Amino acid sequence: MAEKRSTKAEQTRAGIVEAALTLFRAGGYDATTMRAIADEAGVSLGSAYYYFSGKEELVQAFYDQLQAEHALAAEPAYEATAFADRLRGVMEAFLDLAAPYHDFGGQFFRNAADPRSPLSPFSAQSAPAREASTALFRRVVEGSDLKVAPALREELPELLWLLHMGVVLFWVHDDSEGQRRTRALVAGVVPLVDRAARLTRLPLVRGLVDDALVVVRQLRGA
Repeated sequence: MAEKRSTKAEQTRAGIVEAALTLFRAGGYDATTMRAIADEAGVSLGSAYYYFSGKEELVQAFYDQLQAEHALAAEPAYEATAFADRLRGVMEAFLDLAAPYHDFGGQFFRNAADPRSPLSPFSAQSAPAREASTALFRRVVEGSDLKVAPALREELPELLWLLHMGVVLFWVHDDSEGQRRTRALVAGVVPLVDRAARLTRLPLVRGLVDDALVVVRQLRGA
């Protein structure tokens, strides 16, 4: 009986998220109310607030859902051993998943760009989605043919996540058909990242990398 209640709750929660996304696409994030979301989902306003404190928490649930789907879609990328193939596969898997949401991605970005907003990818509220995304890039590095210094290997997944955030920002503003410019960006940047990472093993470059990692750690601890 408890399992049935849990399944029912999960279905209701998922239905509310789907209703919110439908209305966000149709009328925009700012114009959509919790009452409209509840009506679209076929639940009472009280039930909607029982599962979600507001629209921001609904967007966080969408982020979490998207990350779970990204993890599944990225699995084929790990079949390759070449670092560049893995990285490109993971980044392109995200673009494929996010494509249906491009038209209102800019509306989310207006809120996410505010460093005080819980929708910021750097906020405490976004930590689960951020950590899940970083874990995908950790898998890109682990088991690949990329050989770098241990210190850089430790930091590389988070640096790749930051690169991913930059690509997402470009994607938000990309009005080309099918966001082909973003796909061209991924195709061009990945080989550069691959070559730059491999160059860090050279003695002349290794010192610069070590200095850069010191700065990264200082900023993280600030």
